[in-house]
Amino acid sequence: MLEPADFTLGCIIVGALLIVMTLSGSFIARLPLSAAMLYLGVGVAIGPLGLGLLKLDALKNVALLERLTEVAVLISLFTAGMKLKLPLTDPRWRIPVQLATVSMVSTVGAITALGVWGLGLPLGAAVLLGAILAPTDPVLASDVQVANPGDRDRLRFGLTGEGGLNDGSAFPFVMLGLGLLGLHELGDGGWRWWAIDVLWAVAGGLGLGYLMGTLVGRVILYLRMQHREALGSDEFIALGLIALTYGLALLSQTYGFLAVFAAGVALRRIDELPQVPVAPPAPGLSAVEQQASGAEAPAHMMNEVQRFNSQLESFVEVAMVLTVGVLVATVRFHSDVLWFIPVLFLVIRPLAVYLGLLGTPVKGAQRRLMGWFGIRGIGSLYYLLYAISHDIEPALAQRLLSITLAVIIASVIAHGISVTPLMKRYEARKGSRAISGRPDGS
Repeated sequence: MLEPADFTLGCIIVGALLIVMTLSGSFIARLPLSAAMLYLGVGVAIGPLGLGLLKLDALKNVALLERLTEVAVLISLFTAGMKLKLPLTDPRWRIPVQLATVSMVSTVGAITALGVWGLGLPLGAAVLLGAILAPTDPVLASDVQVANPGDRDRLRFGLTGEGGLNDGSAFPFVMLGLGLLGLHELGDGGWRWWAIDVLWAVAGGLGLGYLMGTLVGRVILYLRMQHREALGSDEFIALGLIALTYGLALLSQTYGFLAVFAAGVALRRIDELPQVPVAPPAPGLSAVEQQASGAEAPAHMMNEVQRFNSQLESFVEVAMVLTVGVLVATVRFHSDVLWFIPVLFLVIRPLAVYLGLLGTPVKGAQRRLMGWFGIRGIGSLYYLLYAISHDIEPALAQRLLSITLAVIIASVIAHGISVTPLMKRYEARKGSRAISGRPDGS
């Protein structure tokens, strides 16, 4: 159990770090590193390897850590969904969909093969490792994601959509791995896995989430524009929709991660639907309230919800990366990660992206950057904790924990160092192409 003193100290550290990062944000943005790298360093410093101020154990505190990472991923998935404003008929949607399906399956398969023949894991554990490490992270990838809802850049749009989709599309493989380990019912010949864990849970989660996002958004806009109700509650819209959608998804045995992402995508689209008539302004409303309830209500609500979500996402990033830094002291790393991580980053990810982008217009620098920025983070940690909570053997849990944390730490460092120079170079090349009148690949 986490001691009350640890929780209190954790709150103080997170709060102080948020204030410091906010005050020095412009300076840090100029450095060749990401904020996540600084959080990771602070986590190591305050953990048992440093000052010993905070102690966590992934096996002893699994229930707490699972819930924390679950909430963090939910907030980030909803935020990622709201960043994607392009119509669903836009051909750019093909990029994240193929990355979250073809590239995902390819990555799981390749990691499974490495797990069996390179790491000596049983088949079920190797499949589970593939499912844990295959999804890219929506929490730590904000520097390469869509900067504004109208961004049409294929690189940013593809990485944002991939991070939102594949954190849910990895779940069937988690259940398959647990099933092969005898911890989940797959059915004769795997029929239950195909019917429930794949078809129903994926399609049901996406459908339920999109329906909830559309309904809740439309109801709120109707109340605002027709009856001048539900004003000033934008922050609660995000939290309420996330909680309601996730709860209903779990109740219906569908994937809540996909449902929450789809709800964010749907909520972003409500200003594209036919609007209800706008009632005359009521007396006594402030200028802000009139804007929030008038013809500009959709855009105003989206901006406020997006702003609040971004702040929440920054908070959970601090808390989760600090947690990873603290957990480092409880893990015994094996030498096999020294070859496994380069193979994952430099071979498996680029090849999987190449396969996933076949038939799309993504070429050259965009494809290479997508192949490199397969950032692993909090989503992988959640799936690991989910597996541990389903009673996998302690020795296997420790092995998977050491590999997963090593990959996350390597990703935070490698991608954190490279993201600023690579993205600056990419934006500069895109700008020069735009000036010269050549296609910029967006």
